[in-house]
Amino acid sequence: MFETHHSLPWNAVTLQPGSLKKRAELNRAYMLSLKSSHLLQNHYGEAGLWNPPQQPTDCHGGWESPTSQLRGHFLGHWLSAAARLFASTGDTEIKGKADFIVAELARCQQEMGGEWIGSIPEKYLDWIARGKRIWAPQYTLHKTLMGLYDMYEIAQNEQALDILIHWANWFHRWTGQFSREQMDDILDVETGGMLEVWANLYGVTNKQEHLDLIRRYDRRRLFDRLLAGEDVLTYMHANTTIPEVHGAARAWEVTGEQRWRDIVEAYWRLAVTDRGYFCTGGQTSDEMWCPPHQLGGQLGPENQEHCTVYNLMRLANYLFRWTGDVVYADYYERNFYNGILAQQNAQTGMVAYYLPLETGGTKVWGTPTNDFWCCHGTLVQAQASHTRDIYFTNDEGLLVSQYIPSRVQWHHDGSEVSVTLESKAHDVYALKASREQPRQTSHPEYTLSVNCEQPTEYTLTLRLPWWLADEPTITINGERQQVPHTPSSYYSIRRTWHNDKLTILLPKALQIVPLPGASDMMAFMDGPIVLAGLCDDASMLYGSKDQPETLLAPYHERQYAAWQPDSYETRNQPHTTRFLPLCDIRDERYTVYFPITE
Repeated sequence: MFETHHSLPWNAVTLQPGSLKKRAELNRAYMLSLKSSHLLQNHYGEAGLWNPPQQPTDCHGGWESPTSQLRGHFLGHWLSAAARLFASTGDTEIKGKADFIVAELARCQQEMGGEWIGSIPEKYLDWIARGKRIWAPQYTLHKTLMGLYDMYEIAQNEQALDILIHWANWFHRWTGQFSREQMDDILDVETGGMLEVWANLYGVTNKQEHLDLIRRYDRRRLFDRLLAGEDVLTYMHANTTIPEVHGAARAWEVTGEQRWRDIVEAYWRLAVTDRGYFCTGGQTSDEMWCPPHQLGGQLGPENQEHCTVYNLMRLANYLFRWTGDVVYADYYERNFYNGILAQQNAQTGMVAYYLPLETGGTKVWGTPTNDFWCCHGTLVQAQASHTRDIYFTNDEGLLVSQYIPSRVQWHHDGSEVSVTLESKAHDVYALKASREQPRQTSHPEYTLSVNCEQPTEYTLTLRLPWWLADEPTITINGERQQVPHTPSSYYSIRRTWHNDKLTILLPKALQIVPLPGASDMMAFMDGPIVLAGLCDDASMLYGSKDQPETLLAPYHERQYAAWQPDSYETRNQPHTTRFLPLCDIRDERYTVYFPITE
């Protein structure tokens, strides 16, 4: 694999107790609550193993209904999430359920002749070839293919690979009958991550037939225009193309052919760098790419589809591993708080398909068994993957990329190294005990405990985030380091580590962020977190755009023994509006962008 930064094994990183771990546990409980027979209902139906006289009342509905053309798409996501949960936590209960489902898929495959294992009929693909209108069958099928691959690669289920290889034989034979022009027509109908599946499989088998599938799923009508520098994304369905570029990324890793990497880098420039994004990090409206830097007319009830957030973060992971460029880690962080967390209900665990950015918007939450939007699938995967992007290794040592309370165990030069990252609470009683005057300090502060089996020399690198408002304070065993105020950069410490403790304080400040293409509309951010006003209008705010503290002040800043830095309210305004982190809002009406005048 071609990379400068390496992901750690899944079981090397665990979450520390806290709100994020609670969200992950809520997601696990949801996954286990779904009956295996209902997860498999559409595969059973295709294989003739589930044929009741009428649909059961508790059958999965929505996009998983036996009458939906996308039926069966969720199961693949479920398997991918289950593989991640088992690999990262050793959860044998979820592993047993997932292994049973894989075994049942093998039974369905045998019933259908030994190759096909789709939750939809083969004729759906023939309809594409004939030009008949059909709702994204390859997108649907790739979910199961990817779930099988993840069960093999991440959860070490050999049966899943056997099913996948036999199913790939069907696709190799089916695609082999078409000319290049005919195949290009087929690829114009949403294929999801089919290219990534075949690249993954080729990375395992190194077989010519799987390389053939990579070649056949090369979507030249998109990729060649990307390489030519054309804007092929504006008002195009966003989540059609992002998984296709995942495929290009994986194809570069398994073939080493430069064209694939050039496609990925050209896509990122066009989709993110040269397009801009909302303060949340999202870039879409009604599932379509917004015009570059012209987002003023795009605010509405259907901004920021959850799938696009998760998939662009996955693409950022590819690019970060290849380059180590801090811009990808910064992008990941912005979308993590204001997408992945903002679009999961912290009480029910359910997903919001969109994140409305309109005035007075509300989040619409899915139900456990009656919707199964595409975003239900990316929800369970995202909430099972939190540990994957916190730490990376490189030739010099360990990199802390995201400040998420967690623990990593890692081997370096024969020594076992344990690093624990904790968020430091600002405890009023602790301040009194030290005879300090209690005062609010809302800056994120962390402790990093480093314990090595034996003294070990390596470089510990810390990301200095894009929102850094002043010189950070970093101490090692009480000794303060000289750290420059350089947002969006790294600070590296080379030393012999043994049993050491770092404290890290990252100053943040309120900031006002204009809406690209509508400079009179402003949003407020508290460090990496978008704030939203609890109101159903966007009343004019009066104050300095360069001094957000003239507009917002902390609200209810201390609760009993702890400071509460995340809540604000307007000051010196005709009407008082309370502001909360967008990721904490559940059912309230809210507004993100406001007009501001001096």
